Amino acid sequence: MTAEMIITNARVLTMDEVRPRAEAVALAGGRILAVGSAAEVGALTGPATRVIDAGGRTLLPGFVESHLHLVLGGNELTQLQLGGVLGFEALAEAFRAYAAANPDKPLLMAQGAAYEILGEAVTRHDLDRVIADRPIAMMSPDHHTVWANTAALQAAGLLHGAAMPHGHEVVMAADGTAAGELREFEAFSPILALSGELHLQLGIATGGEPNPWPDAAQRAIDKDKVAAGLAHCAAHGITSMVNMDGNLYTLRLLQEMEAEGRLTARVKVPFHMKPHMGLEELERATAMTEAASGDWVFAGFVKMFQDGVVDSRTAYMLHDYPGTNARSEPLFEPERFKDICAEADRRGLQIAVHAIGDGAVQVTIDGYEAAQVRNGKRDSRHRIEHIELIDRADVPRLGALGITASVQPPHPPGVMDFPLSTMEHVFHRHRWQDAYLWKTLADHGAPLAFASDWPVTDVSVMRGIQAALTRVPFDGAGDERVPLMTVLNAYTAGGAWAAHMEGVTGRLVPGLAADLVLIDGDIEAIPATGIGATGIVLTIAGGRITHQATGFA
Repeated sequence: MTAEMIITNARVLTMDEVRPRAEAVALAGGRILAVGSAAEVGALTGPATRVIDAGGRTLLPGFVESHLHLVLGGNELTQLQLGGVLGFEALAEAFRAYAAANPDKPLLMAQGAAYEILGEAVTRHDLDRVIADRPIAMMSPDHHTVWANTAALQAAGLLHGAAMPHGHEVVMAADGTAAGELREFEAFSPILALSGELHLQLGIATGGEPNPWPDAAQRAIDKDKVAAGLAHCAAHGITSMVNMDGNLYTLRLLQEMEAEGRLTARVKVPFHMKPHMGLEELERATAMTEAASGDWVFAGFVKMFQDGVVDSRTAYMLHDYPGTNARSEPLFEPERFKDICAEADRRGLQIAVHAIGDGAVQVTIDGYEAAQVRNGKRDSRHRIEHIELIDRADVPRLGALGITASVQPPHPPGVMDFPLSTMEHVFHRHRWQDAYLWKTLADHGAPLAFASDWPVTDVSVMRGIQAALTRVPFDGAGDERVPLMTVLNAYTAGGAWAAHMEGVTGRLVPGLAADLVLIDGDIEAIPATGIGATGIVLTIAGGRITHQATGFA
């Protein structure tokens, strides 16, 4: 059999223990045909084979993004971006320019507004000074808080408050009206609805489905947004992803795109279990699993939120936040959470839980342990997402129970885009040694899967690799960096394994999917501080080039 494509003269890191290094890779029929020396693979050249000279660059399995929000990220690409914007004048200038360029938008929505954007708590009156006659709102980088002006609050029916589920809040001012801050998805969903795009957020906001189901014209618009997100990810070498918000509508959109030849990455889609749902709702997760069993669109897992985030003090802690007598609460009552975990596990579903505070992490581990006790041990690969703080007594429990630590190198304050000052506000200094413990968790047997949480942070895997390698220990804390090969594994083979996708992708071995990324240099020779600026010259998913850098032949 001859190859359709050969990439040769490469520093191939296969992420396969049997043959970790090679010089060339041959592709055919969307699969890896051969991996070996330039001579071995070159023998598969035929008259129609496309031969690509890698020029000594590093060739890896396509990156597996283990935690992102594809639809939300694609939708936000056209919204106002406020990353790096600080101070009222800069905020007003950005919003007013965006308003002028978008005169017909029913909601002027901005992303990436730092909690400290105005140096103090943002109110609706602050945003009224920016723009008063049109609804405007801005989302925090973590996507757990929205601030809105008076016009937006009035239009959404929130100006005088609203009853909210546990853990979601319309913050009220002393005068009995909404202050302008909306915490968690249910609270700010009415604001997002003003844009006409709320149906894209239902998976993460309510766990529900659009009603009525979007027609063909609306689905075409939505698929264009997904395509924009996929292209953005392909430019960063991503060929597989675990989408951490979703529902049946998301699944069907992706399946339509696959049928149309527009799907450029493998996507795993969850069923989102919310605290108000009964156990019978898990039948929807089973139905989604049965509806998606191919190599491109997967289901088979349940996503839950156990808490919020540290910046808004909604992450559940075992001890009070600094300077407060508050520690938040778990979103799921612990005993009920155990029942949910046991039932999901009984159905053969994987579970992924957002847990940031040490209290939330502990409740989540308890739930997974209960499922294992009730159902017996199986190859479940349940996951905890984020783990920003953990009680030391809980560290060995992850490895013992086979729980994957799905963590994000861009997240620790001071590493990439989040300011170090966050640590002072939300963690007691003596607990800094228990924060973001990647190496410690791995040393105690927890499998690692790395990701960005895009659009919460930059999706760039190369920046994430640099962040993982250059992270400076917090004051009084140990060095939580892991070696380069461990980092690369967590972005490739480890991520694929954590998603039950290792039989499809994640390594460069014959028979697996032809998912590859060629980076612009020798990653083992590039200084760690320069990896983030290193480009992606070629991304290949299923044997098809999904991204090619300008000027690379």
